[in-house]
Parts: sequence; C-alpha cells; structure tokens
Amino acid sequence: MSKKFENMLCEFGISYTDEMLSQFQKYYDVLIEWNKVMNLTGITEYEEVILKHFIDSLSIVNVMDMNAISNMIDIGTGAGFPGIPIKIIFPHIKVTLLDSLNKRIKFLNAVIEELSIVNINAVHGRAEEFAKQKEYREKYELCVSRAVANLASLSEYCLPFVDIGGNFVSYKSGDIEEELNNSRKAVKILGGKVKNVSKFQLPATDITRSFVVISKIKKTDFKYPRRAGIPTKEPL
Repeated sequence: MSKKFENMLCEFGISYTDEMLSQFQKYYDVLIEWNKVMNLTGITEYEEVILKHFIDSLSIVNVMDMNAISNMIDIGTGAGFPGIPIKIIFPHIKVTLLDSLNKRIKFLNAVIEELSIVNINAVHGRAEEFAKQKEYREKYELCVSRAVANLASLSEYCLPFVDIGGNFVSYKSGDIEEELNNSRKAVKILGGKVKNVSKFQLPATDITRSFVVISKIKKTDFKYPRRAGIPTKEPL
C-alpha cells in the first residue's frame, strides 16, 4: 500500500502491521477484478479507493473505541464497507456483513477467503427479516451502516440489531441537520437516543463526513422493523 495510506492511518492514531497493509492491497486487487464484471463501486482509482473507501470506513475511530468492541454488524455492506476495513485493522472483532444482493455476498466471500480472515460472516438477506430472527436481534454491541437512506429509515433497519448499551453508528455526508431532526421521533420509538454527532473532513480533502452515534437505551418493540419497503416509504 502507499505511504500516503500509512500516513493517514497514523493521523487517525491507528496501529497496523505489514500483514494488514498486504490485506488491504489484496482487497483492492479483488475489488477491481470483480468490478469488471459486476457493479460494486464507481470508485476504482487506487488513491481514491484508499481515501473514500478504506480511510472513510476506518474514520469511525473518531467516535468509537473499536478496541472495546467484541462484535458488530454492517447493514447494507455492499462491497464490504465499512465492515471489512474495520475487521482488517481490528481482527478481534467478530463481524457480520449483511447485504440483500447475493452476488455481492459471493464477492465478499471471495475477499474473506483471499485475505484469510476469520470470525467474519457474509449473510445474504434483508435487514427487515434478519432483525426478527433470534440469533441476530439485539445481539450486537455495534451496528454500522454506510447505506444511502434517510436516518429515520436506517434507524428502523439497524437499531433492532443492537443490544441495550450498544450503539448504532451511521456514516453520513453533507449537511445532515434536517435529516437528524426528522429522525429523532423514530430513534426514540425504536429505543435509541442520539448520543453524538461528529463532523470532520477526510484527510487532505474538502470532503465533509458526519457520524451519527445512536445509543440503544431500551428494547425495540418486536413490531419493528416493519415489513420490506415500509421503513423507506413511510419513515416513522
């Protein structure tokens, strides 16, 4: 990997090994190879992938002590962001990657095999269905999502996976004040509380990113999430 990548990791106070750098390189290679035959990402240039996918995924260290997390789920993981970069740097975390597109799951399994990472599971399914299953519901210390959906809908998809005392962290870009205000009712109904909103710029860019950290303070009523499509069409 480039020296620039290493410098950015240092800027975030992230410790890494040569093996981890090698895993990121393999991840990039597999991503570009598979992207030739399926649409995984519109960002393919080396330095851009490093910044907008790898570093962006890892910037969660600005708001969470990832060394204190033992398990997490990444909802709508797509090409594995942010779940796989987090797993590479914090190998002690048990990670579940959930995506509704089976061909993406095949890609994720190819990455997992190529990188020889363990205690990570790529699962094909919809959040609305998996959140109702006993082995997934309220079982995670941390739920993350870079999925593009409004925060009210995203909270309905994600908070049911989080155990009381855990957190849901939503990766956002641009101005989120209105979206944040419109989500407060949903967050409360779902047993959450907005704990922190952190805005920052990706290193050496003018790209503004935000994290919304939502704490789980009480159990989510079992009627949530509602059936497929409803949280997006009719946010709480």
